[in-house]
Parts: sequence; structure tokens; C-alpha cells
Amino acid sequence: MITEGSSALKLPHNPRQVEMEEYLCAEGGYWLENDIWRTDSEAYRAGGLRESRRDGVLADFTGCRNDSMKLELKYYILCSLKNQWKSPAYIQDVLMSVIRLVGQGIASTGTYSSFKETGQSITGELPKDMEPTVAALYRGFLKGIQAFFADYYDGREETQKDVWQALKIPGVKLSAAMKRQHPGMNFVEIPGAYRESVKRFMRRLVVRRSWSYCKEVLMYIRYFFEAFYANGYADGFLEKLGRQDVENYLCWVAEDYDKKNATYRSKAVSFIRSWLDYIQIAEYPQAPKQSIERLIFDDDVPKRERAGDTLEKVRYIPAPVIRQMDACMDQIEPAEMRPVYALLRETGWRGTDVLNLRYDNCLQYIWNAREDRSVPYLCGEITKVGIPQLKDPIRDEVAEMVRLLADEAAAKSNKENNPDRYLFNCYEGRCMGLPFSKPAFSRAVQKMIEKNDIRDADGSLFHFKAHGLRHTRAMEYAEQGMPIGIIQRLLGHCSLQMSMHYAKVTEDTLYQKWKNTERLDLFKPSVLPPGRTAEQGDMVHYEKVRPGLDVVRVPFGVCFKPSKAGCRRQTEQCLECPSFCSTSENMDEYTAEIEKVNSMIRIGQTLGREEWVKKNLEYLDRLIRMQKKLEEKGILHKSGSMREA
Repeated sequence: MITEGSSALKLPHNPRQVEMEEYLCAEGGYWLENDIWRTDSEAYRAGGLRESRRDGVLADFTGCRNDSMKLELKYYILCSLKNQWKSPAYIQDVLMSVIRLVGQGIASTGTYSSFKETGQSITGELPKDMEPTVAALYRGFLKGIQAFFADYYDGREETQKDVWQALKIPGVKLSAAMKRQHPGMNFVEIPGAYRESVKRFMRRLVVRRSWSYCKEVLMYIRYFFEAFYANGYADGFLEKLGRQDVENYLCWVAEDYDKKNATYRSKAVSFIRSWLDYIQIAEYPQAPKQSIERLIFDDDVPKRERAGDTLEKVRYIPAPVIRQMDACMDQIEPAEMRPVYALLRETGWRGTDVLNLRYDNCLQYIWNAREDRSVPYLCGEITKVGIPQLKDPIRDEVAEMVRLLADEAAAKSNKENNPDRYLFNCYEGRCMGLPFSKPAFSRAVQKMIEKNDIRDADGSLFHFKAHGLRHTRAMEYAEQGMPIGIIQRLLGHCSLQMSMHYAKVTEDTLYQKWKNTERLDLFKPSVLPPGRTAEQGDMVHYEKVRPGLDVVRVPFGVCFKPSKAGCRRQTEQCLECPSFCSTSENMDEYTAEIEKVNSMIRIGQTLGREEWVKKNLEYLDRLIRMQKKLEEKGILHKSGSMREA
């Protein structure tokens, strides 16, 4: 719908203008059709843009009468918002008047069709009564937008340009969720003398590390150059860099990051050291001549945030809250979000990693010698830390859910609606071919919380964040005594230090672990208590087993089939096999399996899988019958004494 300040652009459709129009047609065409953008509009919220401090007009393009340049101006502002080059508050508070001035300047330029053609024509004469700060902002804004479109219309390969669009770079490490943001990387503010050198370094990095990590590295490199040039240094300083220059830089970092997190100060030095070290080893012409070991010492890198301070920021979901959320999982709407919640709870992965799963390779079965069977693993790429394929074991009922979802996705997908083979894919609409949105998942869970009135410890309605499930799962691993190295492996952390942030154990768990030591049965009596005799029929005499029998341990007991005979029950349960033997020692296995099957039935009912539920009900009935027989007789085996010599 066209609202206030709307316009209909009639433009010659060259490929670049078509590309800009398509970009502006997001969120129902709001950005293209309206000349006044508002932060309280539905399109602003749907676009996933950063929250603004105040509602109202975001940008006003009504003063621009040149349709082609208005299109470029809108495209530049929307790219700046979605790529977070500029914040909504900065555009509202600082650039609002500048955008109006640009529109007026365009109206007086004549017949230009693009900002890249204007040169100094709209940056030259300014009103004499204009404040110096506004004039400086105006000229700076125009310089930036002219450089942006000079690069935008450049026909070279993407990594040769000064502004990179991630989606156009082959092999880039980009999460599925981030594709919605159309991420970019801007080298315009890197000094010209060093720009090509930095781009060469980043070309190597973007295919090895995640896009977000690469942008962070570029941010600190940009800060490095800004700090030196702002303090009187000129082109050529990097090659001549000395220890005194580094000490100056350390002082600037300490001053600029004084009130910020200690980790930022550390990265401002450690990232720069890694960058300089690489370009020196690779013999870049612009690399410092003096060895990096003599320029930046280990002691120069500020210590990062203390583990205790980081632990306070870990957002565990309180035990009473998570129990209620798990119990109400089947009330999450839309229902497509329920499996996402189940996988986040099962694995502790990041939300973006679960949404990045591909239906053709997300589930694998790997042989496990201890269980004598193939066990299921969830497999996915962890783009944040560059793990090409993380494999985590999952329970059978969760694996069955994933298999059904993968089969359904494979049946519904084609090259048009799901070219990247996402497991959780949007098959229609403007997001076709992209996975579910992480914010949309969080909103669905929050609605379930509100519907069930799930409250925090202080009595307020619990505020859900998807990453809290990851923190909670990590704490559960630690509470169950899992070694920190295995927690690191399961969560896909790049360092043990990161995993240590989650290694919190509650007093309840501490007591339970201590209490379990009382059950170790360390002091066994040498004889049976008075009045007790062992009934021979309730025992399995493994030492008397006839030669030629396998005596293989299987779920719920052992198998006594002849070693030369093939197993006739390879694809069935052993429970009805004549060679199967089960004793009271296996009672706990039956109890655990019954709980698992009940859980699978609940998941099947939630997903509406009637056939799945029916098969599991049949299996559950067989397990219950076997457990009752075992309680009555103490031992079950059809081959009887024939197993013994």
C-alpha cells in the first residue's frame, strides 16, 4: 500500500537499477513506494532493522525530484541500515537534514542520472548561513555516497571492489540466517595507500572464517589506520612502524576503549598483531620492515574480560521456567517452529546453526562398538567458528523426527523454492529459499510463554532469548559431570575458555553427585544374609555356556544364537527371538526405554505423525509386557538349559 509521501518511479531499466528496485521492494515494496520512511511502520519491523530510540520519521526523500538519483539515495540509506553501517538513531538525529539538502542539491544539478557522475557539482556552493558542522556532514555524506556508487557500478569482480556484497563472493562463510541481511563489507574508509593490501588480506580471510568475524577484524584494522592518521601520521608509516609507534597506539587504545569491555581493548591489539604478522610472513610490500616480535610483545595485549564477569552475563533459563517451556512445547505456533525448539534443547547449538541445517546431510548414523549398533548424529556447518561439519549424537526419537522432516523437505523442495536444501525452509513469499527467521522463532516461543503465563523468579513474565537455550544446555552438560573438553566439542566452541563460561554447577547437583557415592556398593558382603538363597533359575551361568554360542550382549539382555548361524532378526527387535535372554539385571533398561518411547509418542502427536505414533504404541505395549513377565519370573529365555553344556 502506498502511504504518505509516496511516489511512482518511472526509470530506464538497466540491470543495476533493476537490482536496486528489487532490493527496495522488500517488505512489500514499502521502501520503493514511499518517500517518507517511518520507524513505527510494519515494514521497518518486518525488515529486522535495529530498534530505534524513538518512533517517527526515519528519512524524508520528498525534496528529491530526480527519479534515478532518488532511487540511488534510497538504496544507499536502506543498505546502510540493513548492513548496520549507520544506526537508525544516527540517520534520524544527524542525517535527516542532510538528506533533505541532498534532495535540494539534486534538484539543481540538471540532467545527471547518477551520483557517480556529479563530482563536485552538488558539494560546491552551500548557503553562507549554514553551520560549519552541518556543512561538514553534508560534504562527508556526499563524498561517501559518490564513492559507494562509483564502486557499485564497477564491473570488476566483487573482491576487487571497495564495497563487497557477501552474497556475490563464492566460498564465503555465511550463515543461512545472515543471508536475510544482505551483508556487505566497506573498504572506502581504509586509506588509499593501503586499501588494496587490506583487501588482499580479507580475500583470504572471508573463505576461512565467518563473515561476522571478518567484519570485526576489518573494523579494528580501520580503527588502527584512523588512530594513526588522526595523530599526524601519513602514507608510508606502516612500513616504517617502530616500537615507539606501537606504544603510542597502545595509549590511544587505552584512552578510546577506557569505558568499554576489556575484550574490545584486547581485540584492538591482538587482531592487529595477527594481521601485521600475516602480511609480514606473506611479504606484502606494505608490511612493517621490523619483526612483529620486536614491535608488539605478548604483554602488550590487554587481558580480556574475567571469566567471572562473563559468567554473570550467561543467560541461563531458570529450572522451573525451562521445565514449563518443555512441557508446553506442543503449543508453539506455528507448528513448524516446534522441531526447531526440540533441536535447540537436544543439542545446545546456536539458533543460526540449527536453521542452517540441510536436509540432504543433516543426519548420519555411525557405528558404535559399545552399543553394537549405528547411533544417530546431527550434522551441520558451524559458520561462526569455521567448523565445516560438526557431528553431535542425538537420541533415537529426535533422529526419527529429523528424518521425517528431511523426507518432507526433500519432497517439497526444488531448485526454485529451496536451492540450498535447507531443512527449515520458506517455500513461498518474499523469503522463499531462505530458512526460518531466528527472530520469528523467538516471537513464537514468547507467545507460548505469554499464553501459559510462565513467569521468572521475580514474578514478571519470562523474556525468552533463543541463545538462552544454548547456555542452559551447556549448564546441564556440566551439572551431569561431563568433561569440559567434551562440552567444547558438543557445543562447537573454538576454545576451552569459552566452554568454561558455562561450567556452572548448582548446589542441588553437587549434593546429588555426593549422594550417588553412597550407592557405589563398595562394601559387598562375602556371603548372602541369613535366610537368603540364590535361586538357580534366576541366574545366567556364563561360564557354562555351550561352545559354539555367541553370547553377544544386546539391548535388554544377551543373545545366545549359534556363532555360525546368521541373525534372522537383524531388522526386528530381539524381544521375541528364541536366542534372546533377559534377566532382572536388565530391568533398568526396560524402564529407560519405556520413557524414551513415551517421549517419541508425544513428539509424534505434536507433529501429527499418526503412523509413527501407531508403531511406537505397538513397541511400547511389547516392552511393558516383557517388563511384567520379568517382574514375575526374574528371567526370560526360550532356549532354556539348551544354552548350557
